[in-house]
Amino acid sequence: MIKEFELNVLPEELVNAEILKKTVSKRTGIRIDTIQNLNLLKKSIDARKKPISYRIKVELSIIEENNPSEDITSEDEKTQNTVIEKYKDVHNAKPIIVVGAGPAGLFASLKLIEKGLKPIIIERGKPVSERKKDTAQIIRQKEINPESNWCFGEGGAGTFSDGKLYTRSNKRGNINEVLDIFVEHGADQEIRINAHAHIGTDGLSSIIKNIRKTIEDCGGEYHFETKVVDFIVNDNEIKGVITQKGDKIEADSVILATGHSARDIYYLFHDKNWALEAKPFAMGVRIEHPQELINQIQYHSRDYSSLLPPANYSLAYNYKERGVFSFCMCPGGMIIPAATDNGQMVVNGMSNSLRNSPFANSGMVVSVKEEDAKEYYQYGALSMMKLQEQTEKKMFEAAGNSIVAPAQRLTDFMKNKTSFALSQSSYLCGLIPSNMNKILPEFISSTLREGFMDFGRKMKGFLTAEANLIGLESRTSSPVRIPRDKDTLQHIQISGLYPCGEGAGYAGGITSSAIDGINIAEKIAEKKIN
Repeated sequence: MIKEFELNVLPEELVNAEILKKTVSKRTGIRIDTIQNLNLLKKSIDARKKPISYRIKVELSIIEENNPSEDITSEDEKTQNTVIEKYKDVHNAKPIIVVGAGPAGLFASLKLIEKGLKPIIIERGKPVSERKKDTAQIIRQKEINPESNWCFGEGGAGTFSDGKLYTRSNKRGNINEVLDIFVEHGADQEIRINAHAHIGTDGLSSIIKNIRKTIEDCGGEYHFETKVVDFIVNDNEIKGVITQKGDKIEADSVILATGHSARDIYYLFHDKNWALEAKPFAMGVRIEHPQELINQIQYHSRDYSSLLPPANYSLAYNYKERGVFSFCMCPGGMIIPAATDNGQMVVNGMSNSLRNSPFANSGMVVSVKEEDAKEYYQYGALSMMKLQEQTEKKMFEAAGNSIVAPAQRLTDFMKNKTSFALSQSSYLCGLIPSNMNKILPEFISSTLREGFMDFGRKMKGFLTAEANLIGLESRTSSPVRIPRDKDTLQHIQISGLYPCGEGAGYAGGITSSAIDGINIAEKIAEKKIN
């Protein structure tokens, strides 16, 4: 017999399986000798009152009194027995071009293989190991490699991020399928359990390599350091792509999963008069506190349990019908330079699996509407992107034309004055004291100030001189949408072209991008089979 229970347990009661089993037995009244198997399904921290606890959901396999020999196989065991069998040999199967090796492209490729189709992955950047060397060079030389950086390369922007696997887009697809694929390729089983699952950059790198091995072993292809510069189209039907080397790669279906920073693709569409739409996004700064301070605020004590993970937060406020909110919060993380070309100043947050940095950082961003880009209306659907570009350029110039980041103490930002000195930071390229109020668009700086006042009320101690604001956080999502038919998921003008993931404006993060890739692949398979 299988039963599920939800209950609160203390951190020390989650230390190991035996202690947890005793706790569950005691709380549920089920004799411990009748619990054949305990499966932890979900857990989340409940820090609303002391003592801080975990809210957990458990599945118990219970031996009934009249059937002591009952043999129950857990769902995880059943899954592990069939997991490899779903991928097919596609060496000689019909080819489908996948442009981009980020989460959308990789998960689309795995689903294509499952459906018996051959993915040909074209990636402008390098394999993840070589990409790591290039990002290290950016730190040392303070110069961006436009084709291999924190956004471009195997795994996309998601590889060098916090690796959070949380999404609100439950209606778009099966989140558990995405988590299962990550586990198949080396992720810890814990990601199936945690309410806010997290892998970390170090874990993602090896997982991305394992996904590549699966794809290649099954017959899929990778073409690294290969940039798509044009499409082969006849009578509004896609026939393939053209690379920067002049090579033609042919297929009658192309998944376009280039990510939120591939501006050259948007310009290409614009030049061809192919349909594009301006899309609202969000822009602001990264805020960085000492992690110890965030722990004390969130756990309501200086003496919180060492068994608790680095604390995070999620904040939001509306001011004059405009949202200001935390984005991609990285407990125990670091801030990285995330520009994709020289002349831009962009930052992002990332963390490793242990989240053991002494700093906590988060995007603090303001919603940007189409009317905010009035002075760029002549660019049509690219107006929001132009606003994004110009703000990144202005931030770069404020840093003395370098990727040394403009920064300001939070309290000085509230007083509209340049900081004399800055707090310690994880940003390895260095900081330069600046007044963000004078660099950011006025509607962003004024909304941020109102938001910080509210956040300071919600989290006592958040509004502090120990916190730095570091700019610019601008790549929250794509400022352009590539419209597609809601039924076929193809571009509304070009048959066989499938805009996908963040770069198409239909996702926002690792998990939702992966789900979108899976959905696209299923549509293609459906069309090919029928």
